[in-house]
Amino acid sequence: MFVAKRWAKAPSPCIGVCKFRGEDGSCIGCSMTRRDKKRFKRLEKKPKKKAFFRELVARLVERGRLSRWERVYRRKCDRKAVPCPLDRI
Repeated sequence: MFVAKRWAKAPSPCIGVCKFRGEDGSCIGCSMTRRDKKRFKRLEKKPKKKAFFRELVARLVERGRLSRWERVYRRKCDRKAVPCPLDRI
């Protein structure tokens, strides 16, 4: 698949937990804030989506939640039959 399409069809990093906690109000499932979720929906270009994913992955690593999120997100990509953008970060 053409790389630009991989990013254009990248599903939201949300994994459906949606419980916002902590000082910054981030989700316990994906570590995105409500503002991040809205921002992701407006991202269209590959460099911006790629940067968003890099930032999110760094946040998940910092919080020790990357492995669970990555496993669930890859399943989400498989269910939607789209290539996982995590392979190209």
